[in-house]
Amino acid sequence: MTHVALVHERFTEFGGSEAVVGQFVETWPDAEVFAPIVAPGGLREPVRTVHDSWLSRAHTLTGGRHAPLLPLVPRAFRRMPLRDFDVVVVSHHAFATQATLATDAPVVAYVHSPARWAWDREFRLQEAGGRAGQLALGALGALARRGELRAAPRLTHVVANSHAVAQRVTDWWGLPASVVNPPVQVARFTPDPSVAREDFFLCAGRLVPYKRADLAIRAAQRAGVRLVVLGEGRFRAQLEAIAGPETTFLGATSAEQLQDMYRRCQALLMPGIEDFGIVPVEAMACGAPVLAVGAGGALDTIRPGVTGEYVPAGSDDDVVAALATVMRDFRSASYDPAKIRDHAGSFAPEVFRARMAAVVDDVLADR
Repeated sequence: MTHVALVHERFTEFGGSEAVVGQFVETWPDAEVFAPIVAPGGLREPVRTVHDSWLSRAHTLTGGRHAPLLPLVPRAFRRMPLRDFDVVVVSHHAFATQATLATDAPVVAYVHSPARWAWDREFRLQEAGGRAGQLALGALGALARRGELRAAPRLTHVVANSHAVAQRVTDWWGLPASVVNPPVQVARFTPDPSVAREDFFLCAGRLVPYKRADLAIRAAQRAGVRLVVLGEGRFRAQLEAIAGPETTFLGATSAEQLQDMYRRCQALLMPGIEDFGIVPVEAMACGAPVLAVGAGGALDTIRPGVTGEYVPAGSDDDVVAALATVMRDFRSASYDPAKIRDHAGSFAPEVFRARMAAVVDDVLADR
C-alpha cells in the first residue's frame, strides 16, 4: 500500500483549498494529513485528523488570528515528520511547498496559486489596506518569494488549478505545470425548469477588493439594470457607498438561497480576475450563464456563446463600459440551460479525484 502524506497551509476556515484537501482524503483514504495550524472547529468531513504544530496553540493565544504567525509558518513546514512516506501531496497557496525540505520522497504540489500577494505588486497594494499594511505584507511577500523559489527545484511535479495559474508557475518559479481544475460540488446545485428567470443580474462571493464587485455595481448603474449582491466582507461599506438604487445587498445567504438566486438571475457576473472561480461553476450547474472578464480562471470555465460571454480585460473604465453594454441587451433565453449544466459537470469531484490519482500514479511509476 502506498503511504501518502497530504500537506495543507492551515485549517482555520473552510474554503476552496480546504475542499480540495477533502477530495485528496477521498482519493487516498489512508493518507495522513499535516498542517502547521489547526483551529478549533477548523476541520470538516472527510478530514478528521490532522498532525499540527505548536502554532495551533499560538493561534489560540492570538485570538484566532493567523496573520501574526505567518512568519513562523515556513519553519513549521520544514520540520514536519515526512521522512517515511512514499509520496507527499501538497496543497499550496503561500508556504506549503516548504514541506519539500522535510522529505526525500517525491512531492506533487497542487498549486491554487503561487503567493499572488508576494509576486504581484498591484494585487498586494490592493489588498494591504494602508501604509502599515503595505509594509507588513511587503516583508511577508519577500519571505514567501524566497521560500517558493527555494522549494521549487525540489518539486517532482506541479499541478496548477487553472491555465492562468500554470502560467504564473512558469513565470515566477520557472517550472512547467500541468492543469487539473479544482472540484466543484455541482451535484448540490441543479436547474429547476419551473423557476422563471427574472430581470436582475447576480454578483456573489466574499466582498473583498480583488473580487471587484465595485465594477459590477458601476456597470449596473451605467446599464440601468438591477443587480443583487450576495456575500459579506470588509469591502461591503465601500461598495454600499457607491451603489445606486438599482443595487440590492442581501448579505450572507444559505446554500439554498444561493441556489435560488442562481436559478432566477439573468446571469452571474464575474468582474474580478480569479485564480479559478468556484461560484461561476456553481451558477452554471443551475443553468445560469456567466458574464466574466476574459482573463484568469474564467478562461478555463466559460465557453463563449454556450455558457456565457467574456468581456475584454482592461482598465476599470473599460471593463465597466464593456459589462454595461452586454448587460443592457442581455437575454438569458438565448442560452440552453441543459448545455450549461452539462458543461458544469466536467468540474465534478469525481473528475478531479481521477485526474489527481493519475498524476500521482505516474509520478510513482517514474521513480
